[in-house]
Amino acid sequence: MTEELLRLSKRMSELGLCSRREADEWIARGWVRVDGQVVSELGSKVYPSQRVTVERQAAAEQSKRVTVLFNKPMGYVSGQAEDGYQPAVALIKAENRWAECGADEQFHPTQLRSLVPAGRLDIDSVGLLVLTQDGRVAKHLIGHDTDVDKEYLVRVQYTGEGTLPEAALKKLNHGLWMDGKALLPAKVRWQNEDQLSFTLREGKKRQIRRMCEMVGLRVVGLKRVRIGKVKLGDLPVGQWRYLRPDEQF
Repeated sequence: MTEELLRLSKRMSELGLCSRREADEWIARGWVRVDGQVVSELGSKVYPSQRVTVERQAAAEQSKRVTVLFNKPMGYVSGQAEDGYQPAVALIKAENRWAECGADEQFHPTQLRSLVPAGRLDIDSVGLLVLTQDGRVAKHLIGHDTDVDKEYLVRVQYTGEGTLPEAALKKLNHGLWMDGKALLPAKVRWQNEDQLSFTLREGKKRQIRRMCEMVGLRVVGLKRVRIGKVKLGDLPVGQWRYLRPDEQF
């Protein structure tokens, strides 16, 4: 079988070394070697069997990149500012750092450079939002082959007669279609009489709200409480903390 050439930046991302954007930066700085030779031309291609290594400076720079956990309030958008609404990153500042953060990290405005959300949370949803400078974290959480699940607490009202039928709850767990595709199985169970817990492995736009609508439920409140093994915990609304070195998604 003949090997196919791949863009070096794509190969570096596949290998989990960094994001494609970081790869291009490192290539341009002469920090990347293929089979021991420095490759500094953007767009260079390699065979999968070739050995790709990075210089120590790249690893050192990467280790300085921060990941923060933020309890997003209502009325803020996850990513770019839109329609007069502020982005979540606007609240990542020294005075909003949680007093019980516990990380040794010092806050510095340079940490806001290329600090991007790894996943989104609607403007009218609250709870755990991850912002990171580290391409590896972003890829792990939102790459198309991610298997990191996310848990939400969802306050609902049933718009039909009586209470939600058992068959509808089963459908929320598995059996709904969205945008022409079957949704992956979810874990949906009652927490109390008006609140459901949703655990999902995918994140289509407004997915939970749309799933609820399909079975006659109206969403009154939505809060993300966990991403993988990392929980929102006691982090107050509008405050943030650093991801600790001992924490993994």
